[in-house]
Amino acid sequence: MGIIGDAINYIIDMGASAMLPLVIAVLSIIVGVKVGKAIRAGLMVGVGFVGLDLIVTLMNENLGPAAQKMSENFGLSLNVVDIGWPGMSPITWASSIATVAIPVAIGVNILMLVLKLTKTINVDIWNIWHMTFTGAIAYVVTGNFAIGIAGVVVHAVIAYKFGDLYAPLMEDYFELEDITVPHGTATYLAPIACTVDAVIEKIPGVKKINFSLENLQEKVGVLAEPIVIGGILGGIVGLLAGYDFKGAFQLGIKMSAVMVLMPKITKCIMEGLMPLTERMKEILTKRSGDSEFYIGLDPAILLGDSDVVTAGLIFIPLTVLIAVIVPGNVILPFGDLATIGFFIAIAVAVHKGNLFRTLISGSCIMFFTIWIANQAIPWTTALAQSVNLTGGASQIAALDQGGCPITYLFTQLFTRDNMFGFAVIGIIYVICMIFTVRLSKQRAAALKEENY
Repeated sequence: MGIIGDAINYIIDMGASAMLPLVIAVLSIIVGVKVGKAIRAGLMVGVGFVGLDLIVTLMNENLGPAAQKMSENFGLSLNVVDIGWPGMSPITWASSIATVAIPVAIGVNILMLVLKLTKTINVDIWNIWHMTFTGAIAYVVTGNFAIGIAGVVVHAVIAYKFGDLYAPLMEDYFELEDITVPHGTATYLAPIACTVDAVIEKIPGVKKINFSLENLQEKVGVLAEPIVIGGILGGIVGLLAGYDFKGAFQLGIKMSAVMVLMPKITKCIMEGLMPLTERMKEILTKRSGDSEFYIGLDPAILLGDSDVVTAGLIFIPLTVLIAVIVPGNVILPFGDLATIGFFIAIAVAVHKGNLFRTLISGSCIMFFTIWIANQAIPWTTALAQSVNLTGGASQIAALDQGGCPITYLFTQLFTRDNMFGFAVIGIIYVICMIFTVRLSKQRAAALKEENY
């Protein structure tokens, strides 16, 4: 396992922007795409993800400090800082289960494809860290390596099924045909939005409220364009952080840049994926008569939607306020605030861009996440301590993955140290999954009618 492990770690260390082009190019060549075309496709995907990385870094470096200042201005005394996915992903990759987790997750995907249990082909190897996290937490808490591997398998199976369920939403709202998002915070939290959407549909009057950038543009024109909305919201965050006019204005300009550049960057990724998706369609149609399959990608591609970015900016101060009202919360949202759009990206698609509904479901999502992340603090701390990456902190918390219901429920099955929390979260999540399946079927049926 040493040589294989070293090779896997070497590839992981490349990062998503280098790993994905390699995976896309090699996979394209394997399925019969011409070498030159495959290399160009891989490089185009790489260009897209380098661009995404630059934008996310821009958001982290500018929104991160603003969020911290804002929290200080609100006078919060929350004493455990959220290290976010930038802090939790290297901790997860450093765990002893990480090297095994990648081939296990890939193997699960291949087996499910062969058995026709999924139509999702996950090419985003980097984000297997989400599945790895579940296994790493389960292993460090129980001390049982087999339970850790089972955690990876369970999370992988659920993730690939999520990929199938969300594919109609990806096409219906984001216009990403044959693309899906089988992992990440947006994926496992979107079932909450599906439930909220179903409840709102039952409330007379409220169900007719539809507030979106598109509707706003019709009423106020240029003032509701993404570039203007980004500038306004960025400036508001700056003012809440206590910045002077100069600092708030600069932050607003940078958020305007995010709103304009993100959609252009995601187009590079889509262009790079076209040769692979077209070739896969040909192969599947020829062999089985079924050309329906989905390429699984990073949820970062969803940040190209202006409603997602808008909602993400709104939820920066809103998440801090939600943290104050969560009973017993000790976590100060920080590390994940700059990229909070990841948490509610699919929710935007569930609500078809209706920001009114997204604000309601997003608030539920963040409350749910913070609640779970608090209960997982002993686990995330133990994981960080096991790989000596605590950074000197006595307690470690992360909203991204630390607030994952899949990890929480799986680990509680073996620890049983909070059966009340297990029961409540389990019941809520099962109900949410029922509404998710129902919504997916409705969107899929609607798409079929449109295509006829």
